[in-house]
Amino acid sequence: DGSPAGEQYTPRDVIELMVGILFDGDHDALSVPGIVRTLYDPTAGTGGMLSVAEEHLHKFNDRATLKLFGQELEDETYAVCVADMLIRGQNPANIASGDTLEIDKHPGQQFEYMLSNPPYGVEWKPAEASVRKEHKKGSAGRFAPGLPAIRDGQMLFTLHLLSKMQPFVHDQEGVQRGGSRIGVVHNGSPLFTGDAGSGESEIRRHILEHDYLDCIVALPTDMFYNTNIATYLWFMSNRKPAERRGKVLLLDASNMSQLLKSNLGKKRRELSADGIAR
Repeated sequence: DGSPAGEQYTPRDVIELMVGILFDGDHDALSVPGIVRTLYDPTAGTGGMLSVAEEHLHKFNDRATLKLFGQELEDETYAVCVADMLIRGQNPANIASGDTLEIDKHPGQQFEYMLSNPPYGVEWKPAEASVRKEHKKGSAGRFAPGLPAIRDGQMLFTLHLLSKMQPFVHDQEGVQRGGSRIGVVHNGSPLFTGDAGSGESEIRRHILEHDYLDCIVALPTDMFYNTNIATYLWFMSNRKPAERRGKVLLLDASNMSQLLKSNLGKKRRELSADGIAR
């Protein structure tokens, strides 16, 4: 189809799982009538993650508002995403066009929830000058902890998402406010690429030392339309519940799928509603 290797639509069953885990534990807060929350996807594609999340929230609270934000590099997918936002009554101006690594089109904005399926194994050379400049800014930039090898930019998207987290604070009455939760699809590379001291290793160190990593889910293979590689869902948060602090949950869901009746490209397996709930 002529598209770069890293471009992949995220199947609905995978998004349903991600959204379920992202909102898990927040149902009381999200059930309040008139509640307003924000969700952001820096690699928005046609807007699949954004729209499934909104539908999911409306299923258990039709009086909640989820304001959707995103950025997308490819003109055609950007146009489809904006059209979908218009149909949904969202503000189409919240979807920006352009390379998120090169220019953050939502500067200074922070979001309660974030989802992303960034490209795997795609060079970040087009954005290299801006990325290196931001790295040099230290904590004022998005990429302070480290830079991965030029051949694969997916960990830069993780750093970008972490830079968009709201601070998590306790007010004088001891009420907790703010904080963010993030769900990202990765291939195996961010788990093991790079020796100690490398950019990848330093990014992992940063995530673990700040206790952002909440959970990694190993998905079955053959879940995506154009790749049959193993994929992993990373969930990160700066507001882990007390019983989860200092811990990372590893979930092996690699045998929890069922075969499709007929293949959809390379997608041969799907997660059933029961599997997602489990």
